[in-house]
Amino acid sequence: MARKPSRYGELWNREELILAFDLYFRTPFAKTKASNPAVQSLARALDRSPASIARKLGNFGSFDPALQAKDISGLGHTGRLDQEVWNEFNNDWGRLAEEAERLKLQYRMSTEMEVPVWNEAPSGPSERVVTSKHRLHQAFFRDAVRANYDNCCCLTGLTIQECLTASHIVPWSVDERFRADPTNGLCLSATFDRLFDAGLMSVTAEYRAVFAAKLHRRPSTQVADLILCFEGVALATPRKLPPSTDRLSWHYQNIFKG
Repeated sequence: MARKPSRYGELWNREELILAFDLYFRTPFAKTKASNPAVQSLARALDRSPASIARKLGNFGSFDPALQAKDISGLGHTGRLDQEVWNEFNNDWGRLAEEAERLKLQYRMSTEMEVPVWNEAPSGPSERVVTSKHRLHQAFFRDAVRANYDNCCCLTGLTIQECLTASHIVPWSVDERFRADPTNGLCLSATFDRLFDAGLMSVTAEYRAVFAAKLHRRPSTQVADLILCFEGVALATPRKLPPSTDRLSWHYQNIFKG
């Protein structure tokens, strides 16, 4: 007979909710189920059942305005502390990533910091702290953006994971406030990520792809068939967080080479 988790039936505390909230944004909505290995991993760490973790992810879904706009209600029976954690960390993505990382270490879970952070050793403690935070923010951004589009390129529908990139709309080198913000991201396959960064592609406020005049002038067969065929094509609708139209407009005006 399987052992009943020690936290079975107990109220959730703030630390557990932060870890669940972090997982909520890193997981495609369709995979917020007890059978998901990431859900099972968190269940083991918290000594709760996978079904309990899945229900809590559904509770957070009930607060999500993007789901509400699609008439998806999430799970009811939420608690006051659920709402407090949502209000505290929703839109404060960098702090969520940092706090979740601290708790993962506390609960002895695998963490982003298990992968080497630097190609060269930092020169001092301050640089080490800053670089570590940047890595945490980037890892959260990558996971959240890819989950937002169900691990598919939002333009082509490509699902080869090794070819997908979480692309910043406003580069973090321009404005670090948006480094970890999933609404500043698009999930693009590698070719279109490079085109977007180079200003040879942009996205309108209506979420349609546009390509620079340079590509339209006497395009080769390959460019016409593999890239320009997506001119005017609407991006896939994200599951949770639509990309910011203000930042898309910024990219169109400042990066795009029309």
